[in-house]
Amino acid sequence: MKNCFVDFIRIFCKSGDGGSGSIHFYRDKSVNRGGPDGGSGGKGGNILIQGNSHIHTFLHLRYHKHWIAKSGLPGKGNNITGANGKDLLIEVPIGTIVKDEKKNIIMEITQNFQKEVLFRGGKGGKGNVFFKNSICQSPYYAQPGIKTKGNWIFLELKILADVGFIGFPNTGKSTLLSTITRAKPKIGNFAFTTTIPHIGVVKTDFNSFLVADIPGIIEKASEGKGLGHDFLRHAERNSVLLFLISSDTKNKKKEYFILLNELKKFNSNFLKKKRLLAISKSDLIKDEKKKKIRESFFNKFKEDIVFISSFTKEGLSELIQKLWEMIKK
Repeated sequence: MKNCFVDFIRIFCKSGDGGSGSIHFYRDKSVNRGGPDGGSGGKGGNILIQGNSHIHTFLHLRYHKHWIAKSGLPGKGNNITGANGKDLLIEVPIGTIVKDEKKNIIMEITQNFQKEVLFRGGKGGKGNVFFKNSICQSPYYAQPGIKTKGNWIFLELKILADVGFIGFPNTGKSTLLSTITRAKPKIGNFAFTTTIPHIGVVKTDFNSFLVADIPGIIEKASEGKGLGHDFLRHAERNSVLLFLISSDTKNKKKEYFILLNELKKFNSNFLKKKRLLAISKSDLIKDEKKKKIRESFFNKFKEDIVFISSFTKEGLSELIQKLWEMIKK
């Protein structure tokens, strides 16, 4: 399905109005002038938001952008309180950030089944029985329910993963993901095979961690080239960044510098994250070449390097172990 990955959406929310209080007086054939017995109005329904680990995008909200909760019912005679309005529940993926119209963060949903009140319903008005006192025995007054205001909000998804794969298109990120996890991303021998982030679980001994394949970055992505920076926000929550550079790349240091520069343009905090460099497709180069690459990168960037091949499985165990050690730290 085209454009099925929706990670940013704007929706309208309005909690329910409070029901109005009742103005009513007790009437009975044996009572000439009964006192006030108007009940209070019911409370308006809340707008709730809850994390659901089985949902991965906002696709289900694309055609349901208006969420309006039911209002409370008015009070009745005989001190009967009106029924409360029904709450509305919006389910979102884990990693959802809720922002107001000015892009201020309202809340974040980071756990499965985490439930928060997004907008509270209006309180019901008091009936006239509430206003009876020694001076005013028969008040002909009741409160209206509190009216609520609708709000447009923004929902933004940042995938929660321990490790994010960063690299140019066609460097073997999707192949690596499919090799070390059970994820099945689209794999092809052409650029921009991956156009949406994919996530998988890596198991090591009795532990596991999440990895995310971020769509390829190219030079001048910050200016809108390629896929631009549309998906880089998904890497903002990764504790470790795994840079992949293909062994058949002519100028590996230049490509690595371009990646670092594009990350810095998007968010300078990326450069403060723990990172590991992997040379993919290492089965295509000899040991002497690997030694030169290792010395070259270590001398300039002080980076530790892992040589991996998803085809021969070379270096994958070492890679997983290094990533796990970095995550634990």
